[in-house]
Amino acid sequence: MPKRPAGVWAPRATGGLLALALVFTIAVSTPWHLIDLPKPDAALDFTSAQIARQNAFRHEILKWSTTSWIISVVVPLVIGFSPLGRRLYDALRVRPWFLAVPVTVAGIALITNLLTVPTDVLAERVSLKYGLSVENWRLWVWDRGVNWLLTSLGVAVIAVLLIALAKRSQRGWWLPGAIIAALLVLGVSFAYPVLVEPRFNHFTSMPAGALRNDFLKLADQDGVPVKDVLVADASKRTTALNAYVSGFGSTRRLVVYDTLLKDTPPAQIRLVVAHELGHAAEDDVLHGTLIGVLGTAFGITVLYLLLGARMADPRRTGLFVALVVAATTLASPVQNLVSRKIEARADYHSLRLTNDPQDFVAMQRDLAVRNISGLDPSGWRYWMFATHPTPPERIAMGRAWAAQNGSTVPPLAKR
Repeated sequence: MPKRPAGVWAPRATGGLLALALVFTIAVSTPWHLIDLPKPDAALDFTSAQIARQNAFRHEILKWSTTSWIISVVVPLVIGFSPLGRRLYDALRVRPWFLAVPVTVAGIALITNLLTVPTDVLAERVSLKYGLSVENWRLWVWDRGVNWLLTSLGVAVIAVLLIALAKRSQRGWWLPGAIIAALLVLGVSFAYPVLVEPRFNHFTSMPAGALRNDFLKLADQDGVPVKDVLVADASKRTTALNAYVSGFGSTRRLVVYDTLLKDTPPAQIRLVVAHELGHAAEDDVLHGTLIGVLGTAFGITVLYLLLGARMADPRRTGLFVALVVAATTLASPVQNLVSRKIEARADYHSLRLTNDPQDFVAMQRDLAVRNISGLDPSGWRYWMFATHPTPPERIAMGRAWAAQNGSTVPPLAKR
């Protein structure tokens, strides 16, 4: 481990304050308890055939997707924490350094991407086999390429910025670095809907009609300003059903998949939209961005305590990438925990807004069947990957809300 630089009291103190601010923000903005839930039980609402199909799908796909995830974490760590990172930088023979750094970042990402191609192809074949994916291989390659480019660009910009600051002030680079990196996170979150999302999907306004009018009326009833409802052409990739809210302020948008509008009953679509309005009403994107800003600033101070003046050496670009991968991996369980609580609040919001627990339970069951969602993931997968409550947990909320409001929702599974 590199020696810590002298005079680290300021970044230590600042890092401590940022850590406290981060913990406080998460503690205050996260809805830790909404309603007492009965024990989730998939057998109440999913037939044995549906449960068997989900289990079969996950048995086939998880061995490939898990291997891909392990590769995507281990490869950057091996390169960055070994002499391979410096050798890669030197082998590229790119000069000046501010060009060599982005090329090195892109090179590490490309190596990782190529090593995961076999297992990702096998996972995609499973999705195609079960009808969850309908994406052609040309589009699949395009998506991977765009994702590689955008990810590399984001990491490279931060790396070049920090190295330039460290070259200018080896002891003071952490403060402007933390401020600028935090502002970049804020800017990207704001601009993401208009700069990044169109690289993957085409968006059109929902056609005028009763459904659109109902959505806008629901938003008005909820006190959420929504100027438009956008439809994403997700059907060129998947049969999965989804909707989401992204951006904040003038870039905030409510998006529904075109797959959701095809065969889903209007009452269930209304509940999905009500869930997304819950995110907008609670400013969840803005709160998530604030957590990201604080987390990024905290991460930069920790990076300074680990590397100090050594950050000025562009040959340590691989080490920087490895530290980013390690930090994001370690942060995943906390991020997912917060995300699950926020998603549960949006579910609760949709129940209060629509007063329709019967269709809520049916909607959660039907979405889970259509999306082949995991009904009972293992503990470590739940913590590392689950950004939403499981379908049985969400259904349990619907039943708990119904009971709290004087009604019942009978089991949906046909015995």
